[in-house]
Amino acid sequence: MFVPGWLDFGGAVPERESEIRVYAIVRSGGRQHKVAVGDIVEVDKISTAKVGDTVELSTLLVVDGDAVTSDPWVLAGIKVQAEVVDHHKGVKIDILRYKNKTGYRRRQGHRQQYTAIKVTEIPAAAK
Repeated sequence: MFVPGWLDFGGAVPERESEIRVYAIVRSGGRQHKVAVGDIVEVDKISTAKVGDTVELSTLLVVDGDAVTSDPWVLAGIKVQAEVVDHHKGVKIDILRYKNKTGYRRRQGHRQQYTAIKVTEIPAAAK
């Protein structure tokens, strides 16, 4: 069964497939994030940075079109530049502990502190 418009590009390649997308996998706060230029990413709070400051994130992988850079010696010199946009708290998580028939109940709440950063530059790997 043929559905008009489905897999029918009219002979042209869609723009999102033809553009070269540069992105990097960075490490921040013990977690890894996939970032591209212009992305706003929520990372664990960076207590030393103020809003408007520039921070550097260490890279684990850089993808530039078809070129993938994963060599640790090359990546040691590549730092992703980002600007601090905001400091805020995440959603509240309720922690409840309960044991049946003993009257034991404990309630605890937690709100994680985050820093929103906007990626401004991903330097190209030296070839």
